Amino acid sequence: MMHSALTPATPTRAPQRKGANIALWVLQAFLALAFVGAASGKLLGKPEMVALFEAVGVGQWFRYVTGVLELAGALLIVVPRTKFFGAALLSVVMVGAVLTHLFILHSAPTAAAVLLVLAGVVAWARRGEVRP
Repeated sequence: MMHSALTPATPTRAPQRKGANIALWVLQAFLALAFVGAASGKLLGKPEMVALFEAVGVGQWFRYVTGVLELAGALLIVVPRTKFFGAALLSVVMVGAVLTHLFILHSAPTAAAVLLVLAGVVAWARRGEVRP
């Protein structure tokens, strides 16, 4: 009886963790693709992005900064050692986007809010995997 109390977790837990890990990687890939697309519009100067950042009123340099941050987050989120940091960076960028939509542009932040939640889920799920 004592031996069974010392045995490792039941085998049903391993497939759950594996499935969750696969789901997180799929989510990370989706986020990477979404943010590469978003960053490319900003960095290539698509007219709608130029107009959006003109409406924000801080200058076009901020469009480039935002694009670089989104691209960096997209790259970091798919690298195993940096996936938490990529998700955290993208979450911070999306907090800024949501606040900008709400308080400066006075528009619905739906897409930014969805991306914030998804990046936040990845950051939360990957928080324990950070190694020194």
